[in-house]
Amino acid sequence: MRNLIEEARMLLPGIQALFGFQTIAVFNDRFEDLAETVKDCHLLALGLVVLAIGLCITPAAYHRIAEPGCVTRRAVRLSSEFICAALAPLACGIALDMYVVIFLATDSQAASLGGAIAAFVILMGLWFVFPFHSRRRKKPPV
Repeated sequence: MRNLIEEARMLLPGIQALFGFQTIAVFNDRFEDLAETVKDCHLLALGLVVLAIGLCITPAAYHRIAEPGCVTRRAVRLSSEFICAALAPLACGIALDMYVVIFLATDSQAASLGGAIAAFVILMGLWFVFPFHSRRRKKPPV
């Protein structure tokens, strides 16, 4: 359980920093000039990052409130699932903000969409496809 909570503690500062930058962006003068759909992408990304933060903090809250002083298999399983679940909305949020940033830099919807899709595919590949593929290839202990 300690390892899972440490994982969440490692993820959380980065996600919170991202949330801070996302929040500040709406106060930038250039944000007002963006098309409504681009603003909507940013707001959706902001919501997805909030969801990722909530999912990362849940294991520690669950441990403190539901099972204080003990560690059960259920708590470890739930904690692992919540931390893994946080990665999907985080990948989506980062990809959506890639769309916004690239659109701001290029004013090209095609480049923005390409960058967002590339970011999403790379993150999902690293965070889900690679680990699942490695787990399937791993031979059971003898």
